[in-house]
Amino acid sequence: MRFNVLLDVRRIACHLHRSFQTMRFVQFEEGGRRRVGVEKEDGGDVVDLSAFDKNIPTDMRSFLEGGQPMIQAAKSAVESGNSSLILKRDSVKLLAPVTNPDKVLCVGMNYVDHCAEQNQPVPKEPVLFSKFPSTIIASGDDLQYPEETQELDWEVEMVIVIGKGGKKISENEAMSHVFGYTVAHDVSARDWQMRRNGGQYLVGKSMDCFCPLGPAIVMKEDLSDPHNLGLRCRVNGVTKQDSNTKNLVFKTESIIAFVSRLFTLKAGDIILTGTPPGVGCFRKPPEYLKRGDVVEVEVDQIGKVVNKVV
Repeated sequence: MRFNVLLDVRRIACHLHRSFQTMRFVQFEEGGRRRVGVEKEDGGDVVDLSAFDKNIPTDMRSFLEGGQPMIQAAKSAVESGNSSLILKRDSVKLLAPVTNPDKVLCVGMNYVDHCAEQNQPVPKEPVLFSKFPSTIIASGDDLQYPEETQELDWEVEMVIVIGKGGKKISENEAMSHVFGYTVAHDVSARDWQMRRNGGQYLVGKSMDCFCPLGPAIVMKEDLSDPHNLGLRCRVNGVTKQDSNTKNLVFKTESIIAFVSRLFTLKAGDIILTGTPPGVGCFRKPPEYLKRGDVVEVEVDQIGKVVNKVV
């Protein structure tokens, strides 16, 4: 009898697992038009949300600004099972999942092991800098090597995507402001970051193409634990970084609470949460990217961003 009950429980669990679609939100172009969609799976076909409901915005920032009604409409589209909404993956071009955020914020020195490789103390509060939104490109786009730098470096990062704006958000309320997570390559010109421009980060972090982003935004509810995910960076197939988000110094809740004391967060804002050890500039001897290199940055359960340096 007990054995049969266990079997029934397992069958129910499997049914529930199959019944819920992981919500992987993407921006894409098809037929020269940009829209918002949901991937059926990582790298899979795309559900065209605007084909289901013309009131669903065609850009991600506007979609996120629409709040819970838009999320519910998206879930209804996916659950409808309407095959006419599904676009074959090879018929669309994926864009970065957010292309026009109000803010691209970044947290430096945010992995315990990254601080150790620099022989630097662990920060007592988040170290913030920013990138321009114009740095954002998609996975698969060429990463243009700027002539102004000789020290182009890699950094894999998990990214918080804000779904609901706010100011002075408490740690207890922080996750209610998070829509989901995506992946970024925080491309860095180390000569400009570390030795030029008076030691300010902006130039070394904000040249064109310096924020490959994607491939999708996975809703926070669909991740097992955003603070226990493997992440890694490969250059030409060779692993350069390999760590876990459990090593973050400041996790999502404390980052949002700190940042929102200083700035009003808006829907669509993205926050790069920092990089683990293994960056090129701290290798012995230092290693830097060159034209022709292919860089992959990946976070488990979210996906992989791949770009060729040209």
